Amino acid sequence: MDSRYKGRSSYFPSINTGYKAVFKPDRLSVGLVVPVENYATNPVPTMIDHVERVQLAEKLGFSAIWLRDVPFNVPSFGDAGQVFDPFVYLGLLAGKTTKIALGVASIILPLRHPAHVAKAAASVDQISGGRLILGIASGDRPEEYPAMNISYLERGQLFRESYEYIRCVAESYPQLQSSFGAISGDLDILPKPEKTKLPLLITGSSQQSPDWLSNNGDGWITYPRPHAAQEQFIGQLRNNPAINKPVMEPLYIDITETPDALPHPIHLGYRLGINQLYKYLKSREEIGVNHVALNLRFNRANIEETLGTISEVIFPRFNEQE
Repeated sequence: MDSRYKGRSSYFPSINTGYKAVFKPDRLSVGLVVPVENYATNPVPTMIDHVERVQLAEKLGFSAIWLRDVPFNVPSFGDAGQVFDPFVYLGLLAGKTTKIALGVASIILPLRHPAHVAKAAASVDQISGGRLILGIASGDRPEEYPAMNISYLERGQLFRESYEYIRCVAESYPQLQSSFGAISGDLDILPKPEKTKLPLLITGSSQQSPDWLSNNGDGWITYPRPHAAQEQFIGQLRNNPAINKPVMEPLYIDITETPDALPHPIHLGYRLGINQLYKYLKSREEIGVNHVALNLRFNRANIEETLGTISEVIFPRFNEQE
């Protein structure tokens, strides 16, 4: 660990089981983005063997799986995600797995009423034994907002109000008033999160100020950037040494047959050899990234074999540090 970053994340709170397992101070863990398949030529995945692959990921030692919130199949976006509604799908996966963390990267808060988000998320957190990690975002697909009669230009304010609503209703018989509605302490939302609150990770800036980002949420999801730019961004997030929160980064990969093949850029990631993937992950750990969620959409090799290779080559090297 680079001495400039050592100790900046020396303590993470134990919010729930999933958060504690995935985010460790000064360490990097590896997860997967669902669907775990190659669908490079089609925006809609087949979802073949989707549950079995999540179960295999759990068996091989991946720390988390991550779903996305894609309400509409927007042609210009070109990716329908896992197709299934994230909360419905999380309920299925909670019953088909036992220890892997269940993440969403990320729920688009302005497009959902926060009461529904709070209830659905707490339900998943409870039935999974505290394995939910909820990424939240303001959204970046303008076409979806008029379809729900919601202002795209107001998404930043709606995101902030939704965040505050979800935090508030974790308490018993809450009181609040916002554009989403008013609660005067005479009713409650059940269930509550498995522990004191839901772990909420903020994606990008979500149309918020740097100060708001630093002081809210339980971690940050940041898009992959060149090394120096990512280092600078994480440094800005952790500018206050008293604020210790984990950083997660998603990454598209295509693992080649040649283990030492140098990285070649693809959409939000790299085509590279397995040894070069380790070097990339290690370099991210050194600048303060705590979790990388690998996306195999463009991976040309057999998916099960790729998962096995990552488990056999990558995980032992990181485990040696513990």
